[in-house]
Amino acid sequence: MTLPPVILVNEKDEPVGTMEKLEAHQKGLLHRAFSVFVINDEGQMLLQQRAAGKYHSGGLWTNTCCSHQLPGEDTSVAAHRRLAEEMGFDCPLEEVFSFTYRAELDNGLTENEFDHVLLGRYNGPVHPDAGEVQAYRYLSLNDIRSQLATAPQQYTHWFHIAFPQIAAFIEGKPAD
Repeated sequence: MTLPPVILVNEKDEPVGTMEKLEAHQKGLLHRAFSVFVINDEGQMLLQQRAAGKYHSGGLWTNTCCSHQLPGEDTSVAAHRRLAEEMGFDCPLEEVFSFTYRAELDNGLTENEFDHVLLGRYNGPVHPDAGEVQAYRYLSLNDIRSQLATAPQQYTHWFHIAFPQIAAFIEGKPAD
């Protein structure tokens, strides 16, 4: 399976090359990614359950949309593209922070990403791509906190890191 290339970066998010996505995850090399979080007017967050057939983290719950920028592609353009492809809608997005993380996955792959986090608001219909998304739901921030505490294994590695920060931003509080 040949996947599109990702942008390899250094710790300052400066591009240092490109590599096929699966190979970058096999080698655990730092690369650029993004995570989109969408909330509705009730303050509920739209979560997706990754399709079981995804090359990693299949069946786990996570933020609304996440992916990798293509070489030469702006983060905002990539986020809008993938939001439409994965969830079947688009909405205004604002980049609110970024972070790096490294996680060894159970299938021998390593997530090592410089992750740009974007926030959007949306209240309309959702039409997910079944090849990407198994299910979706809206949950309150407190319900998500409760689920992360009681069933952490049901959520992706990056969601555990990004959620407290995005929730603090949404609630106007300093992050823990």
